[in-house]
Amino acid sequence: MVGVPESHTGWTFITSHARVLAAIADRPNVRIRDIAARCRLTERAVARIISDLEQDGYLSRTRDGRTNTYRIEPDKVLRHPAEAGLTVASLLSLLVRDETERMAEPIPR
Repeated sequence: MVGVPESHTGWTFITSHARVLAAIADRPNVRIRDIAARCRLTERAVARIISDLEQDGYLSRTRDGRTNTYRIEPDKVLRHPAEAGLTVASLLSLLVRDETERMAEPIPR
C-alpha cells in the first residue's frame, strides 16, 4: 500500500480498534488485507477487531460475492466513561481524511 508509514515501537495515542474503524470509514469495502497493511496489524488481529466492533454494534457487514461492505454506526457512543457522550462520528471526524482530499488521490492498485 502506498504511503504507509514504517512500523513503530512504543506506545501510541490511537488504539488499534480506532485505526481499523478509521480505515473502514475511509473505504467501506476495504479488504482485511489492506486494513492490516495500513494499520500495521496482522490479518487475524484485524478480523478479531472487526468482530469486536460488530459484536458491540459499532459496525455491520454485508457480503456481496467475495466483497464485504461495512457500515459504521456514527451515532453510537464511545465505550470509555471518560468519553461519555462522544459519538463514533466525532472520533472519525478527527481520524478520517476529508472526502475531497480522498477523491483527489489516485486509487492504489
